Amino acid sequence: MKKYYVTMTDTYLGGWGESEGKVNKVIFECDSYEEAEVVADNAKNRDEMKYVNIVSNKPSYKESKYFVQVKTKETPGVLRSWYKPGFFAEQVA
Repeated sequence: MKKYYVTMTDTYLGGWGESEGKVNKVIFECDSYEEAEVVADNAKNRDEMKYVNIVSNKPSYKESKYFVQVKTKETPGVLRSWYKPGFFAEQVA
């Protein structure tokens, strides 16, 4: 099955803790392009998420510049809400 990835920069959690001095990149793995669109739309409804993109190849970033978190629906602590259509739009409204 083809995977898609939604990449974004987390401006709230970047620059401190494990990401001190680095850009905090978050990558969500998705099972379909449609699922990736849902995650991307949810990310765009969060003020702290910038530079949201959907890509078909798993991205890689230089460890010296980026703190990277790869998330799936099975990742402990990941809100499955990211994969629910319109979830964060509901929170804003």
